[in-house]
Amino acid sequence: MNYKLALNTQEPNSNIVFNTIVFDAFKINIVERYAGSMNSRPKLCEVLFKVRTLDDDIIKRRDGNIRVKIKGDEFDAYLKLTLKLNSYEYKNKLINRKDAEQDYVHFILSLVIANYNLN
Repeated sequence: MNYKLALNTQEPNSNIVFNTIVFDAFKINIVERYAGSMNSRPKLCEVLFKVRTLDDDIIKRRDGNIRVKIKGDEFDAYLKLTLKLNSYEYKNKLINRKDAEQDYVHFILSLVIANYNLN
């Protein structure tokens, strides 16, 4: 499945970061909220995501809600993946960027499959 990853889109001086993964049939919007100043070591405190069609229609979860909050062990795993994507090594191509991106996308996709009915 083909995808396009857009990382770290945000407004200036905002503590909210938006990531988007666009697939052939749908897209996943990820919202990260940080505590503290974004200029000096911000701390990730909350991650939400929702699934939309390519026409921006929201797809509801199995339980009828719209978005998913990543918590517990999944939050810890997400934190490790984002640290890898924001690392010096990733930005300067010292590690395989494709593998880091695929790990991130596969993790998010596993959460989508667990929470949504995609037909």
